[in-house]
Amino acid sequence: MESLGPIITQLVAGAIGGNGASAVLKQEGVNLVARTIAGAVGGLGGGLILNLIGSEALTGYIAQGLSSLVAGGVLSAIVGAVLGRK
Repeated sequence: MESLGPIITQLVAGAIGGNGASAVLKQEGVNLVARTIAGAVGGLGGGLILNLIGSEALTGYIAQGLSSLVAGGVLSAIVGAVLGRK
């Protein structure tokens, strides 16, 4: 059960970051579900990358949450830019 904590943190923080980035950028071409999924996937990826390149100081829940928040926002912004084109 301990190994699920960081994954859940990454998914939730990524989803929050994805929806936050889409709100700031006013991306209306992508619906809420797509933004949430893109953010969660980005958050999971960002957390995994942090684990690969980070040290023990960067593997805490706060570091996982912050990196996932940023990565989820970035991926959601990219998805919104690509899907929002008409």
